Amino acid sequence: MSIINPYNDAFFMKKALREAEAAYEKGEIPIGAVIVINNQIIARAHNLTETLNDVTAHAEMQAITAAANYLGGKYLIDCTLYVTIEPCQMCAGALFWSQISKVVYGARDEHRGCINLNTKLHPKTELMGGIMAEEASQLLKRFFIEKRNLN
Repeated sequence: MSIINPYNDAFFMKKALREAEAAYEKGEIPIGAVIVINNQIIARAHNLTETLNDVTAHAEMQAITAAANYLGGKYLIDCTLYVTIEPCQMCAGALFWSQISKVVYGARDEHRGCINLNTKLHPKTELMGGIMAEEASQLLKRFFIEKRNLN
């Protein structure tokens, strides 16, 4: 009898999407993130740029800080970041310095994402995308449609 491991990329991306929904409810751009080590979530975060009036308060940045505090050190070796949208240049730079082992994102950000801007991650960091991309993309689109209709 084989045991199915419920802890897969979709499982953790759903947790990141819950964070994105929390951001949405606060009027923040709906991007969420979780950081995982050994199938355990050690950090949960979402965008707080409006709440904190801080352009650096992206979901990834909040998650990196929370995970480093949890681990008691600045390096996130053996950790995986799940984030609903491809990291921007700033977040990719912070992820580089954290030496995180893996980054899994949902939807691409063709304009501000680290891939098109050619931002390097740490050489040992694995990058994987497209996990629940449609759900992440739809939430973001809905947010901006509603925001435009309010203005």
